[in-house]
Amino acid sequence: MRRKRLGVVTDGAFNAGLTVRLDPGCSTEDLRIGSFVIVEGEHNRYFSMISDMQLRATDARLLADPPRDASPFIAKALVGTNTYATVQVKPMLMLEKASQYEFAADTGGIRPVRTIPMHFAELCEADEMDFATVFGHEGGVNFAMGTPLTMDIPICLNLERLVERSNGIFGQSGTGKSMLARILLAGVIKARAAVNLIFDMHSEYAFDKQTEDGTWVKGLRQIFGSQVMVYTLDERAAARRNVDVTLRLGLNQIEAEDIMLLADELDLKPTTAATAGLLYDVYKEDWLKKLLSMSGEELADFCQRTGAHEGATEALQRKLRGIGRRPYVVEEAPFSAIDEMVAALERGKHIILEFGQHSSALDYMLVSNVVTRRIRRLYQQKMERYEETKDEADKPRQLMITLEEAHKFLNPTVARQTIFGQIARELRKYNVTLMVIDQRPSGIDPEVMSQLGTRVSGKLTEERDIEAVLTGVSGRSFLRGALESLNTRQEILIMGHAVPMPIQVRTRQYDEEFYRAMGMREGRSAAADIVDLFGE
Repeated sequence: MRRKRLGVVTDGAFNAGLTVRLDPGCSTEDLRIGSFVIVEGEHNRYFSMISDMQLRATDARLLADPPRDASPFIAKALVGTNTYATVQVKPMLMLEKASQYEFAADTGGIRPVRTIPMHFAELCEADEMDFATVFGHEGGVNFAMGTPLTMDIPICLNLERLVERSNGIFGQSGTGKSMLARILLAGVIKARAAVNLIFDMHSEYAFDKQTEDGTWVKGLRQIFGSQVMVYTLDERAAARRNVDVTLRLGLNQIEAEDIMLLADELDLKPTTAATAGLLYDVYKEDWLKKLLSMSGEELADFCQRTGAHEGATEALQRKLRGIGRRPYVVEEAPFSAIDEMVAALERGKHIILEFGQHSSALDYMLVSNVVTRRIRRLYQQKMERYEETKDEADKPRQLMITLEEAHKFLNPTVARQTIFGQIARELRKYNVTLMVIDQRPSGIDPEVMSQLGTRVSGKLTEERDIEAVLTGVSGRSFLRGALESLNTRQEILIMGHAVPMPIQVRTRQYDEEFYRAMGMREGRSAAADIVDLFGE
């Protein structure tokens, strides 16, 4: 079956893309920026994206003095003769053809574009077979994220490729980033592509949550049951909900680098790093406990012995006392609770750490950094052990850490100091990657942004944020139009490592049908929801 023809190639360049003159019967109103289309060359089929549209005329006098109150008949008569439209098309992938409508069996499949078609190559609508050829069929590690904006065909991304490099979800407030993250996380859990550690700042992911339109949607614990473990810092929340562990953080677990991450929140001075370093040199892991308990005489004696600045040390003590008063912070805590997290992850469990009422930026940044630093060290040890033994049983599972408000951890000032910056730059060196979620991608260090393998973005309007999302991406000028043309709800642009080419998608619904597709049993929902919410 022949595809619907849209027009023919009349001009173009490899770097600038192709100019296609639309056929008279094809209206620009039937097309969209970012649409997936096919250019039929003589020897290759080019999977392409529409990046721009233009209205043109053959006679400049017609534009200088357009017909007034022209009848539909006159307007129709002018189309294709005196007036016409062109679209700019960017080829993204190519596939060699054995004949006009058949593919060669030994071509090696889809390849990056290395050439362009000649004049008068046909531009056609993509059909279901084209989408399946490029994006695959749903099943296994291929996970349907949604459908094209103008068709009802599943668009899949490869979850194994998604989790093997750090990735990002972006979009301005109200574009549904948390819901999109739930969909992606559910796909990763179902496909067993990785285990997940989710830092849940606003209690979005574990249990029921009401959306902006007033409907209630289920959390990952309710969909996947015991596969998902829930930790919390909030003792009161633990009493109300079916939480597995109430986590406590010890002063002995907090290192100087964790404090430096909080420089903006605590208004710390540049001398803080040096002062904290001197304290650690003397007291090791008890440095913060000792600092907070020092009397005036003890503090003065410490400064005299070590050469620390007394005023700077007093200021640091005063500013860090708020940390010691956090309800979830104790003087000393064993690392066993965090080590048990790693053991659970090794068993294939997925962990959500809720912050409950302790959801300030200070709480979120401090706890996330301490927990991740410990987990990353354990993963490094496990990977080094695996490299020694080369025994697959010793290889740690792929771990994806989900991080909201990512710019607080990965801004240019602190990205090189935090454990999250190290993970983003190391790619999959220790089988640990990030999924960062943010509405301000321009606040993230450009080096970190360039390392993100897959980017899923909703609507963005700030120029700096658009530039940030497209950092390190080829064909930026073409993708900019696709990104700017998105609606604010349920429309996203996916690009990068997990998809063969960028594509605009209308995201799938997060509803009862989705829960069933993820394996939730209908008979389980009512009773299990009560257990998950209130305990047995």
